[in-house]
Amino acid sequence: MADDRFQAPDYFNLDELLTEEHKLIRDTVRAWIKKDVSPIIEDYAQRAEFPKQIIPGLAEVGGFGPYIPEEYGGPGLDQISYGLIMQELERCDSGVRSTSSVQSSLVMYPIWKYGNEEQRMKYLPKLATGEFMGCFGLTEPDHGSNPSGMVTNFKDMGDHYLLNGAKMWITNAPIADVAVVWAKNEEGRIHGLIVERGMEGFTTPETHDKWSLRASITGELVFDNVKVPKENLLPNKSGLGAPLGCLDSARYGIAWGAIGAAMDCYDSALRYTKERIQFGVPIASFQLTQKKLAEMITEITKAQLLTWRLGVLRNEGKATSAQISMAKRNNVDMALKVAREARQMHGGMGITGEYPIMRHMANLESVVTYEGTHDIHLLITGMDVTGISAFKNDGTQLEGL
Repeated sequence: MADDRFQAPDYFNLDELLTEEHKLIRDTVRAWIKKDVSPIIEDYAQRAEFPKQIIPGLAEVGGFGPYIPEEYGGPGLDQISYGLIMQELERCDSGVRSTSSVQSSLVMYPIWKYGNEEQRMKYLPKLATGEFMGCFGLTEPDHGSNPSGMVTNFKDMGDHYLLNGAKMWITNAPIADVAVVWAKNEEGRIHGLIVERGMEGFTTPETHDKWSLRASITGELVFDNVKVPKENLLPNKSGLGAPLGCLDSARYGIAWGAIGAAMDCYDSALRYTKERIQFGVPIASFQLTQKKLAEMITEITKAQLLTWRLGVLRNEGKATSAQISMAKRNNVDMALKVAREARQMHGGMGITGEYPIMRHMANLESVVTYEGTHDIHLLITGMDVTGISAFKNDGTQLEGL
């Protein structure tokens, strides 16, 4: 089992910007990760298996719907607390954070924001405890960056809806009890539907042979004439802006999470280079090594400041989708670069499971793509600063962006 010796870098004393509650929440998650998850995560990643036994612990430390109000079973925390939880989870593994992100921002969030009171009371408390696991169906085999082109659809059959179509690259799908699925009605309007495990015609085949997010469970959602009760339609928001609102919450969490992965790579590289002796001295004494470490901590610190400020804006209800896109893109790109440098600094040991570097590198190759690719987020920023959309040839904006 791995010995988790992680020490968090805080070069600009960002802890002074956090409340005592923030630090308590972060330290609680960090302690749980060190005790229960870090020792097993490499083995599960090597076996391409999700450690289901961590689900109760994830729930206990607030990993499922941190900001969901207490009346619906959540802890009712603020957005910085949510971010810190995501940071600590991804410091361990992006797949662990993905499990939490999906449950929180892509399942619980839309039920809370777009559902009615009956739906909230039925699903949210069980999702908060991990009794129910959930997934989010937006991406399709032929529609990733262009979700408005989705072909999954439902028809009004009088006393129920009839749902047909397929979704892919769905985190938690094979173990999900409920799926929040986005589909078009007969008029072409996008709506959210809650689909439950056991509904006839609903299957969730697992995706195998992944080189990335190996400790996370991924699958498809297949709908073959699935009868969905009418009370399972999310009534309070429709159109592409509805799923994009969920993605805002998830992308915000990713912006924090990526910092965690970068911190872990930096911490490992710092320790390794101080302990590794070559030519009679620690390799940390070499100028090129110090250059790399200095650049790593600089970029991590910049990302920490960016994301803390974004958290303040989220708490105040002022953060824009474009600001969230910038943070997601910047921080994941930063984490990838830190991971790649750290891999080289570990030499041949960097490709082994004795260190977390290669696992973080591979995981981040997924994180840089999902919830909006690196280039799509660049274009979102471009559209925001110019007022001109590059998403369509006619210059019009995607609905909801």
